[in-house]
Amino acid sequence: MDKSKNYKVVILETSDVHGAIFPIDYSDNTRKEVGLSKIATLVKEEREKKEDLILIDNGDMLQGTPLIYHYANIDNKGINPLIKVMNIMNYDAAVIGNHEFNYGKDFLNNAVGDSKFPWLSSNIIDKDTRRPYFGRPYIIKELENGIKVGIIGSTTKYIPNWEDSNNIKGLDFLDVIFPLKTFVSYLKNVEKVDVLIVSYHGGYERNIKNDEVISETGENQAYEICENIPEIDVLLTGHQHVFINKKMINGVLTVSPGYQGKALVKVEITLENSSGSWKVVDKDSKLLDTEQVKEDENILNQVKDYEKATQKWLDTPIGRVEGDMFINNHLETRLKDNAFVEFINKVQMKYAKVDISATSLFDNKAKGFNDGITMRNVVSNYIYPNTLKVIRIKGEDIKEALERSAAYFQKGVKDNTYSKDNNIDSKYKNMKIQPYNYDMWEGIDYKLDLSKPLGERVVLLNYKNAKLDMDKEYDVVMNNYRAGGGGDYDMFKDKPVIREINIDMSELIADYIIKKNVIKAEFDGNWEVIYPKDYFDD
Repeated sequence: MDKSKNYKVVILETSDVHGAIFPIDYSDNTRKEVGLSKIATLVKEEREKKEDLILIDNGDMLQGTPLIYHYANIDNKGINPLIKVMNIMNYDAAVIGNHEFNYGKDFLNNAVGDSKFPWLSSNIIDKDTRRPYFGRPYIIKELENGIKVGIIGSTTKYIPNWEDSNNIKGLDFLDVIFPLKTFVSYLKNVEKVDVLIVSYHGGYERNIKNDEVISETGENQAYEICENIPEIDVLLTGHQHVFINKKMINGVLTVSPGYQGKALVKVEITLENSSGSWKVVDKDSKLLDTEQVKEDENILNQVKDYEKATQKWLDTPIGRVEGDMFINNHLETRLKDNAFVEFINKVQMKYAKVDISATSLFDNKAKGFNDGITMRNVVSNYIYPNTLKVIRIKGEDIKEALERSAAYFQKGVKDNTYSKDNNIDSKYKNMKIQPYNYDMWEGIDYKLDLSKPLGERVVLLNYKNAKLDMDKEYDVVMNNYRAGGGGDYDMFKDKPVIREINIDMSELIADYIIKKNVIKAEFDGNWEVIYPKDYFDD
């Protein structure tokens, strides 16, 4: 073997693909620039440049689209379509993500068994044997010139806080640091690997722009990993659905490819032969955007039967409405309690097991439900892949959140979104210009008066027929985005998380409808917005 030249190791990473194969928006079948079929085209191009590249998926592959929902819950004959595609693409390894457990251990075990590549996680262990449950904490790839690349998989330890206990029975989720230190030492000192990669399904506990701490729950530990184990050459991350390129932490190169196959991470590690051994002399990375990339038709053809069955199912009624749950006017829907919004809140309260809920009408395309409800109706009304969180907040936080929502409306503007205009009080000037930041609540009685100044529009706020106690704590369910303070709902930031339902809300809605078969269009009139007669005149 010729060991006189430099050699470049190439690593490609996907993460948080969430079941996306086809470049499609399932709510209306319009094109969407996502999916493994587009990633496959990029991988082919990269293999032509570097035959022995290493392709790794960093987790959250097996959940997230109607295609995989249909396979998991409706018709699971044959190999999992995502595994079929990954096998064709010749993945070298995949890491277990938190969403891999959503459909249960049998579903996951079958997927692992059908894979032509190993699934890695060094910190998910069998409670009885105390060994890695999926068998392989790491792999070693030997490349040209005898170069050895060690790849260790790790998974966020926070999964028990989200997942149904039945889906993770018999498993322990260890803090990632000790297992990583153990296997890093073994690979470096015993196996003598030349390059050490950690693929961690987790994210960053600090702001990557200024390194300030943003979370200390242990859900994300990228900084802690890099600071405690500087022997790692590259840390592949995910989970947070962010696009990160060339972030150096304590000498460790860290990256993240976003979500749904919108980008592919390419890492290039240059080694130089010195005194008969290889040394890493340079590390670089790129984010390869898939927006202008054509999908691989062979990939689509391999799973076309799954897609055909899914499309047929999407348009098959899963239940029906008794009464009227159709949205004719989006402004009116946001001004007074109505059957559709109440239904969404009731679904949230059922699965979260609380009696106060907040939700939004995400855009002005939502139509509610007609007599017959299809799965496509569900995903076109609930357009975001949100999960649910129950947070513990005070009455004063609820009041502040209602005032935040009340700022949605401006005099003379019909169905307005949040504004940055000068007539908005400075307290509200940085609000996002999106309709999904207007919340409607169930479980409390309230009234907003638009004739009042901003910050003083809540004129009625009761809970169980009594005035809401501003100092008392209440458990409230809302989507994960809002629970984290998204949309400038700062009053929710860093509040205690009592419970997380780590299943997409669209799936919860569908499950609820399927089990009920008939849902009644009803509402209790617990809230309304009052306003002067000419308030919405142009």
